[in-house]
Amino acid sequence: RPDNHGALNSTMPLKLTSRAWTAAGRQEFTPPKERHVKKHQEKLLTYLTEAVNIKSRLKTLLQKMNQKTVVVLTCNHGQSELLMNFACSARARGFDLLNVLVFPTDMETKELAEGLGLATFYEEKIMASIPKAEASVYGDSIFTSVMFAKVLCVQLVNELGYDLLFQDADVVWYKDPLDYFHDKSLPEFDIYFQDDGSRQERYAPYSANTGFYYVRSNDVTKHLFRHMLYSSDLIDAWNSHQQVLISLLAEHSSVMGLSVKIFPKEMEEFPGGLQYHRKKESLKKIISGDSKAYIFHMSWTNNKKDKLKFFQQMGEWYLNEQCIGKEAHEITDEKSAILGSNIGGVLFKHCCSAEPLITCHYRDKPSKVPCPDSPFIDKKGKSFW
Repeated sequence: RPDNHGALNSTMPLKLTSRAWTAAGRQEFTPPKERHVKKHQEKLLTYLTEAVNIKSRLKTLLQKMNQKTVVVLTCNHGQSELLMNFACSARARGFDLLNVLVFPTDMETKELAEGLGLATFYEEKIMASIPKAEASVYGDSIFTSVMFAKVLCVQLVNELGYDLLFQDADVVWYKDPLDYFHDKSLPEFDIYFQDDGSRQERYAPYSANTGFYYVRSNDVTKHLFRHMLYSSDLIDAWNSHQQVLISLLAEHSSVMGLSVKIFPKEMEEFPGGLQYHRKKESLKKIISGDSKAYIFHMSWTNNKKDKLKFFQQMGEWYLNEQCIGKEAHEITDEKSAILGSNIGGVLFKHCCSAEPLITCHYRDKPSKVPCPDSPFIDKKGKSFW
């Protein structure tokens, strides 16, 4: 290619170049601008100022939970329906969720999570900069701002010596995923990831999906996530938590000996957006109950609106209509709903259905039942059934 610009040109001599350049001539790894650095420094200063107190409070909570491994999530109010659906669907399948810890980014989400009986850890000073609204599309400014919460919750729990499973809110469980990671026959790595399925240059070499991964707490992973915390200005610069973490995985694997396992995209246990949009037979096995899947992750989906519709159609939606887009006090006046005073949570009886709430939306997307009268969503879509 010509110097520092332009698409690949096969007629030109070979030359050394950064892997940051795509074949089309786009630079994927740009240094952060001054505005990114300033914004990050402000958040990092707050974190470092409050770190001792935060870790002390969190350590007390984790000890009270008394779990070998913690399932960690973070969520803002704009995405709270997905968090609530995770809780409702898990309870419908008999999971008690006592090992789940939610890091809400606002009081509204804290009250909803506790109202469903989930443990929460909320730090207002750090989360104050994170918007409450939902992201319009993947990678927009709101989406990017929420990504800092994904850095914090993992770094804090990992630093305190706990193994953890991080997952996004757009996940449902069929079997307890911790049973898989606690199996003694599982080859031991420091960190395990769901395969994203995307082979974009910016996700090389691992193509790790950072919305579902398991971390063993040790000196190597603690250093990794401290580095991630200190490098979070790149999230704003690149509009991607995933891209930053993958780049650090490559560095820490080479320099620190970090052992990384990416589950093959062909394996049934941890399906996601790749299977949903491109592997019809895999989804039919999941829908029929014949799959080995432990979870399903609704990745590769532009926004919450589509995620809700896809979950509803797939038979994985358990959140009652009256609880969508609401705050806890709008659902019930019972104080225990907000305080989360029992295992089920008082919001559970108002919000959670025992059976999936199935609605057809698109005939060319996976569905629990045939949807022949629904429109296509993709230009060249074909009926799923």
